[in-house]
Amino acid sequence: MIAAGVIADSVLKEKIFFRKIEPGFSAFVLPKQGFQKKYAVISTKFGSIDREFSLQGETATIKLPDGVAHFLEHKLFEHERGSVTDDFSRMGASSNAYTNFTNTAYLFSCTDNFKENLSLLLNFVQEPYFTSESIEREKNIIEQEIRMYEDNPSWRLFFNLLNGLYEKHPVKIDIAGTVESIREIDADILQKCYQTFYHPSNMAFFAIGDFDPEEVLDQVETNITTRNYTPLESIVRYYPKESFKINQKKTREQLVVSQPVFYLGFKDTQVGFLGENLLRKDIITDIILEVIFSSSTSLFNKLYEDGLIDDNFDASFTADKDYGYVIIGGETCDPEELFQKTMQGIQEVQKKGIDIKDFEIKKKKMVGDFFKSFNSLEFVANNYLASYFQEINMFDYLRILKNISKEETEERLQQLFTPENYAISVVEPK
Repeated sequence: MIAAGVIADSVLKEKIFFRKIEPGFSAFVLPKQGFQKKYAVISTKFGSIDREFSLQGETATIKLPDGVAHFLEHKLFEHERGSVTDDFSRMGASSNAYTNFTNTAYLFSCTDNFKENLSLLLNFVQEPYFTSESIEREKNIIEQEIRMYEDNPSWRLFFNLLNGLYEKHPVKIDIAGTVESIREIDADILQKCYQTFYHPSNMAFFAIGDFDPEEVLDQVETNITTRNYTPLESIVRYYPKESFKINQKKTREQLVVSQPVFYLGFKDTQVGFLGENLLRKDIITDIILEVIFSSSTSLFNKLYEDGLIDDNFDASFTADKDYGYVIIGGETCDPEELFQKTMQGIQEVQKKGIDIKDFEIKKKKMVGDFFKSFNSLEFVANNYLASYFQEINMFDYLRILKNISKEETEERLQQLFTPENYAISVVEPK
């Protein structure tokens, strides 16, 4: 162990116990007294956008087929003795995993047998089992999954929009890859990616529930250190240079839906941030979306009264160091009219400015939402690790939110929502 301590927040009244375990594994535990459920997750900073990399000091780069991170996620659940999912079930735990653009995570929740389930989680993530036969079998399973998502209206709407917003960045590519790309994956590729991205220095752990945090950290430390890992050079990731241009302004596709589904997306051109700068940008953008699109706004109510949206209409912002985008939309009877009125609503706020009273109300609402989110074990654990990989301390959220001004929010409003950086995705009934 090379570092240990406690991260405390006096406002939230929460304490996170942490250790940095040789050779660089980060472990965090948040005790929650009185909670019956316990939750644990291990995450690696390896997602679908990581398609080209090298280790520091090496001249050769490794280029991957699309979908390797997701493929690895599937493969780790399979061992010589059978399915890890069955092992968790036998001990009364519910297990799962997910791959997104930047991370892959493995998790379980339980009420009993936490130590035994934690051992299983730590062991199976660190003990891959690859055979040519099992890899070929997995290709068929993932091919079926890809074809299923090709017929999923929400999935197609989303990735059609990202393809419209981005010219080159791999965020536009389906997380699972394509039927063609997964056919290129073999044991050598999986082993090289596992040895690189599943090294403890590229991973982190979070547990939350009613238990002794030091006992949990002791168990994790013992499991990691007894495996005698050697240090790994820094991972260098390569991404294509993305311009500020929109790749395709409008995308329309016909699928089996009862009525059209519409997304309006805005490409964030202020990128390159990590840490507090990224968190600040994220919070400012969320304030803007609350001011313009939340269910209490005049725009939302006008669109609702006109029959253009329903209660599922939503606006969200997603960002990492090299990309960011706003997505606005939902089901609608008239995508074109919804687009026109949404743009008009944005432009009206840009012209008039943000009402200071409304600005403060929305900030207070976000404070309340953040407090409530700590009742969800899954939210805290998953978001803490995602923030950690972005060099963000999630406990900084309230401090930064409090200090954000109306002026900088209005500046961001003008910069982000422009006629040059939007794209539209529509899925219509066949």
